[in-house]
Amino acid sequence: MALKATIFKAQLQIADMDRGIYGDHALTLAQHPSETEERMMVRLLAFALNVPADNHRGDLVFARGLADTDEPDLWQLDLTGQLVHWIEVGQPDERRMLRAALRADQATFISYSASTPIWWAGVKNKLTRTERLAVWQLPAEQSAALAALAQRSMQIQVTVQDGLVWFNDGQRSVELGLQPLLA
Repeated sequence: MALKATIFKAQLQIADMDRGIYGDHALTLAQHPSETEERMMVRLLAFALNVPADNHRGDLVFARGLADTDEPDLWQLDLTGQLVHWIEVGQPDERRMLRAALRADQATFISYSASTPIWWAGVKNKLTRTERLAVWQLPAEQSAALAALAQRSMQIQVTVQDGLVWFNDGQRSVELGLQPLLA
């Protein structure tokens, strides 16, 4: 018998002062059986950092990710079905990253592992000519602190200012500083 996804609900209040985006989002996250809470929370962070100001070019939604190799963790499709933004967390190979950059207007990747420098050294030279690609590193200790906020039902305030991100669940606060590897 196959294992089922664990469902998490998140009420996300976003105040992104860097982009001038403010809003409340009721989200349902399906945690794949092979996915850690850390990875799931980084997906939530990716949503908060990339949610568009309006839905003129479509909504940012959680895709099938780990359950379907042809889909990212999050994506934004416009009303015609054109892929606007492809977003993944983890350390994909350069072929997948290049394919995402060719398919979408913008492709964003967030790596959160302590092994990011080793992974990045192996793929960065193959990605330098790709214009629609952004790669970010979240320090491993920060992603671990973010994972500690995971609960089946979450109410989280996300504040973004001057490149720093704060996640606050009412009892604990985590400060995050993503570092650009390719922007």
